[in-house]
Amino acid sequence: MSTIAELSIFPLGKGASLSPYVAKMVKIIQDSGLDYELGPMGSCIEGEWDEVMNVVDKCFKAMEADSDRIYVNLKIDYRKGRKGGLKKKVESIQEKLNL
Repeated sequence: MSTIAELSIFPLGKGASLSPYVAKMVKIIQDSGLDYELGPMGSCIEGEWDEVMNVVDKCFKAMEADSDRIYVNLKIDYRKGRKGGLKKKVESIQEKLNL
């Protein structure tokens, strides 16, 4: 697995609480079977490029069905040969901080 993507996606113009929409996106991510971590401002997804982008596309299309305007922020870290990067990247920093 060599792609880690941090995805934030939500509709605009739907009121103050967007958690029902975000929960639908997290369900799509869960159902993908890829490793992921839910964060307060987005979800990180790890897998091969095509797998990750397929999940991003599914999230967008599901959001599009309910929304006329969508905010998407996508950050991607691609690295050949990496496996378990979601955990290893954090562990590397924690090690350097002696946590």
